[in-house]
Amino acid sequence: MDYVIEMLNIRKEFPGIVANDNITLRVIPGEIHALLGENGAGKSTLMSILFGLYKPDKGIIKVRGKEVNISNPNIATELGIGMVHQHFKLIHNFTVTENIILGMEKTKGLSIDIKSAAKRIKELSNLYGLKVDPYAKIEDISVGMQQRVEILKMLYRNADILIFDEPTAVLTPQEVEELMNIMRRLIDEGKSIILITHKLKEIKAIANRCTIIRKGKGIATVDVASTSTEKMAELMVGHEVNFKVKKGEPKLGDVLLKVDKLNVKDNRDITAVKDVSFEVRGGEILGIAGVDGNGQTELIEAITGLRKVESGKIILNGEEVQDWSIRKRNELGLGHIPEDRHKHGLVLDFLLEDNMILENYYKSPFSSKGILNREEIRKYSDRLIKEFDVRCGKGSKTIVRSMSGGNQQKAIIAREIDRSPQVLVVSQPTRGLDVGAIEYIHKRLIEERDKGKAILLFSLELDEILNVSDRIAVMYEGNIVGIVDAKSTDENELGLMMAGSKGGNKNEKNI
Repeated sequence: MDYVIEMLNIRKEFPGIVANDNITLRVIPGEIHALLGENGAGKSTLMSILFGLYKPDKGIIKVRGKEVNISNPNIATELGIGMVHQHFKLIHNFTVTENIILGMEKTKGLSIDIKSAAKRIKELSNLYGLKVDPYAKIEDISVGMQQRVEILKMLYRNADILIFDEPTAVLTPQEVEELMNIMRRLIDEGKSIILITHKLKEIKAIANRCTIIRKGKGIATVDVASTSTEKMAELMVGHEVNFKVKKGEPKLGDVLLKVDKLNVKDNRDITAVKDVSFEVRGGEILGIAGVDGNGQTELIEAITGLRKVESGKIILNGEEVQDWSIRKRNELGLGHIPEDRHKHGLVLDFLLEDNMILENYYKSPFSSKGILNREEIRKYSDRLIKEFDVRCGKGSKTIVRSMSGGNQQKAIIAREIDRSPQVLVVSQPTRGLDVGAIEYIHKRLIEERDKGKAILLFSLELDEILNVSDRIAVMYEGNIVGIVDAKSTDENELGLMMAGSKGGNKNEKNI
């Protein structure tokens, strides 16, 4: 059989870790080939080798039957290979067009011809239904939009072998559907796609074949249509996975977080959160659903102290905190798992152990009279790494930037859950995590709830919202359009509310 890509017996070692242990991957022209594995299994490393970011220690790569040496991404681009990375490679104060043409700028006279590049980008955007404004600045657009810019960057370079690394981790259900349609259109045009994902539902919906990697080794390549999701999950993690969260009825305590008539502006000075009111009690999880960009980010940032409140109150443990500093809110019992792990969750060039104590470094036992106690910090960090299965080459001494996205996420979750704050604001907690890790994180969130903590969960994954929440509030255009009981609603009702139709328990006083 002719293959468009053959990666034969690829081996790649990093200090302290074998990322790829003699893996073989073969892609048929015109197929969507999924690459499935746990966080840190070696999927992104394997694709980074194909894209020329890493050199394999052993093994052969063939493109369209011909052996090649892909020593850098420029060679990959010449071979028609494009990659959308899990962590976007975008310059935040550049426009969409400037980011897309970077490295292949065409000039008109002495200046760069932005106009014709923007025109071409607009055409591509319209062709694939991406709805991207070529003149928007990256820092002003949502994470979901930034993802589309990365896809456009690849299409602009005429790639016909497309690697998507966790492409749906940052997308809403509607955007996921649109992306799948885009992928189908690309396949119809004769392109081939390699899709790195943890989401078995998506693999079932779109992939033809799937190669499963576990701890750096190739386990199997299966035909998706004839393999159940349960079987794929088992091959991936090495044991049976329970997809349903076990939780009892909530035992409600006092109101620990109250938001009253809150108004918050976004970066463009437009009111993004409009007169929002709700309460979260100890012992419950309130999920906030909504299509990305309906004020969720601004609401999270206002509650956690990252954004100024225009008017209204945030009452935490009985105290009005809307004008308090972040540290003061944290000390009163607020925890935060942020949606953007790089921007607000981690210091990427710090050691893992230093990231584990970012909020507590000035407290005993981690420091005394301004001097850090390295032994205590390492002991604490080692415990969290073990407990939350954070996979990292050099343990506590790993530079966080070198870790996989999923393991960076696990590190943040470990730090925040271990502090066991009274109120935990959780945003996209399982973004980029595999089914085994998702099962564990959900279990830990339920444990915190059962300890009497109040949890405010923001997620674009409707399955997650329905599975984990006790009550669900839906945001649309900055308003809460309804609050419903999780056990008496479904995706259909939530979908309608996410599109703006009123819903929920009319007797809830905070609607």
